[in-house]
Amino acid sequence: WDAGRRVRAAATPAGVPPPATADGNLSQGKAGALSPFSWQEGLSRFILAPPCVTLESSLPMLSGSPSISQQISEIVRDDRSFVLRIVQPGLAGLMDGSVSTLAPIFATAFATRNSHTVFLIGAASAVGAGISMAFSEGLSDSGELTGRGNPVFRGIVTGLMTFVGGFLHTLPFLLPNVHHALILAYVIVGFELIAIALIRQRYFGSRFAVSFLQVVVGGGLVFAAGVLIGQS
Repeated sequence: WDAGRRVRAAATPAGVPPPATADGNLSQGKAGALSPFSWQEGLSRFILAPPCVTLESSLPMLSGSPSISQQISEIVRDDRSFVLRIVQPGLAGLMDGSVSTLAPIFATAFATRNSHTVFLIGAASAVGAGISMAFSEGLSDSGELTGRGNPVFRGIVTGLMTFVGGFLHTLPFLLPNVHHALILAYVIVGFELIAIALIRQRYFGSRFAVSFLQVVVGGGLVFAAGVLIGQS
């Protein structure tokens, strides 16, 4: 209210008396000091204050960046921005979630033979990997030098895709039979690796066979590490 009162007082032209309060007294005393006034008057002055002091007008100055809707519109119109700001961070997250969580999931499966325990370990691994990758993507590149856009937006994309990649092959362990869950998990992991190879072929010009072989080798190493640790 005080801010609104000062703004309105400053905006009053010279020679024009300030408005009177509800009891008929002027808001400004003889010495030029502002006197107390009713809360209704303060509220009305705050609402009627010039746009320069409103919250909506101050947000762009505080944030220093375009809104999320403006960023999405810009990304959709520009293929290069779409690849740099969505495809690349999303693919990095999907690869990390699909591959890195294989070791703890299958190590737990072969060590405990308990589906519920495997599901808990897999869910925790997916959530932890998603949070870690989100911060890693957001803090490693501000986007100013590389032109990859808002780091918060890219971090969210990476974190979500990491969680998806790690949680998909965790879902089969909701089945009580761990052997059936393992078979279904193998199939889901295969589809995840195929999806990664297709995305690399579509947006980065990589040959499908080469991309699939690369992700299979990486996933196979992590899977083998999990099996060896789980059976030790």
